[in-house]
Amino acid sequence: MKLFFALLIAAALGYFLGSLNFSIIIVNIVKGKDIRDMGSRNAGLTNTYRCCGAGCAALTLVGDLCKGVLAVGLARLIAGWLNAGLSPDNDTHFIGYIAGLFAIIGHVFPIYYQFRGGKGVLVGISTFLMVDPKVFVALLAIFVVIFVICRYVSLSSIIASAYCPLATFLMALVVEHQSLGRSLLYTVLSVPMAALVIWMHRSNMERLKNDTEPKFSFSRIGHKD
Repeated sequence: MKLFFALLIAAALGYFLGSLNFSIIIVNIVKGKDIRDMGSRNAGLTNTYRCCGAGCAALTLVGDLCKGVLAVGLARLIAGWLNAGLSPDNDTHFIGYIAGLFAIIGHVFPIYYQFRGGKGVLVGISTFLMVDPKVFVALLAIFVVIFVICRYVSLSSIIASAYCPLATFLMALVVEHQSLGRSLLYTVLSVPMAALVIWMHRSNMERLKNDTEPKFSFSRIGHKD
């Protein structure tokens, strides 16, 4: 029963905090507009930067990072207090994946904004900052390398997300010396997180296939693609 309540709380915290889309909030406050009616119509960091500049993008970055960190941190704290972690050490690590998954779901389908949100990359990254900092660093490194090579934010996000389950498994088993069972559990829990982010990039994949996906440029603020 304690485990059930811990999972329910983690899912609720993740979803309702994840639904606070700071791209929508910041652009509405600063510009009086809906970011979903601008540029690529995506309520995310890249579109915010392109359409509204570095200031709005920086505030969006901070807000979306904080909500993921807060969701995972609170969920694990409550699970520990309920003594709902895995035996014998009351490990609440797996609860973080539940909170993280629902934070991404909330970001993509926000209850506060007619279920029209962003693609979940930033909040996904922020949850791993709390769930497993080593995986966070590994995925960030993959993203940066791909981005430097191709300048496609979407492709970098897709590839980093695709490597997420593998990075999770290797870090847990090889680096942190977790048991095979726990390593597989963490890996399985990371799969839907990665899959949702990749699925939300299906339109980008189509544009990449057709060679119509715009590359990121620091000189393209205000560009409306």
